[in-house]
Amino acid sequence: MEVSIYPIVWGLGQLLTGKLADHLDKNKMLFWGMLMRGLALLLFIPATTNWQLISLSALLGLGTAIVYPTFLAAIADYTHPQQRAESIGVFRLWRGLGYAIGALLTGIIADALGLNWPVAAIGGLTVIPAGVILIRMK
Repeated sequence: MEVSIYPIVWGLGQLLTGKLADHLDKNKMLFWGMLMRGLALLLFIPATTNWQLISLSALLGLGTAIVYPTFLAAIADYTHPQQRAESIGVFRLWRGLGYAIGALLTGIIADALGLNWPVAAIGGLTVIPAGVILIRMK
């Protein structure tokens, strides 16, 4: 059941957060969404009960629902209309490369160090951009 919570919250949540990205401060939404995702991932490590796993899956889904449409809305807002399609394509290229490289690296880390280490690495790598957003995107 825990596995289904994340995509359900993410998918349905985007229906609301996509519209909110048109009205709220995108920088704050991106910061809080990335921070929420990173902390949820890090908290999966000590989680032991089904209730904890379900709650963290919902938190991870909510963070993802905040981040994904907001990134696209921010690109649309901050890019000249003639460059918008190219900018979104570049964003999706790097996002897709992140999935591919992340899968390879987490497999290597898991083989070398165990399953908690790749979760910690991805959680940390998700929190870092939240800090960058907070500092750089004014």
